[in-house]
Amino acid sequence: MTRWLDEDEQRTWRNFLAATQLINEALDRQLQRDASMPHTYYVILVALSEAPERSMRMSELAARAQSSQSRLSHAVARLEERGWVRRERCPADRRGNLAVLTGDGFAALAAAAPGHVEEVRRSLFDALTQEQVRRLDEICSAVRNTLEG
Repeated sequence: MTRWLDEDEQRTWRNFLAATQLINEALDRQLQRDASMPHTYYVILVALSEAPERSMRMSELAARAQSSQSRLSHAVARLEERGWVRRERCPADRRGNLAVLTGDGFAALAAAAPGHVEEVRRSLFDALTQEQVRRLDEICSAVRNTLEG
């Protein structure tokens, strides 16, 4: 039997969808305007910047960026064209590939970060009280824990 959403759940679901879409669009617009990169590229650069030796297996990077391996490979190719990322063979497993953040890629990320953080604040946190931020964290953590198992 289908468990239909009640009125409160339906309103919450639609507000959640609209809010997340509007935030993602705002972040993408800001990064395109100020750093000439889509949000997807920013996510990849951040993941690599936080990885040991600024490198990560392509399969792990795809999971971290919540992307298919095919889509990630295409994005990494564009980042390679810009000189921000390079691919290397994985020394432990010659079949695997690593994505490595270059110095130019780190510089591009460092230049983009202040505007990105300001847009995150403007799009999300400026509209919330500290208590709402705490509750939002609890809610997002609960959903994430359920879905990640």
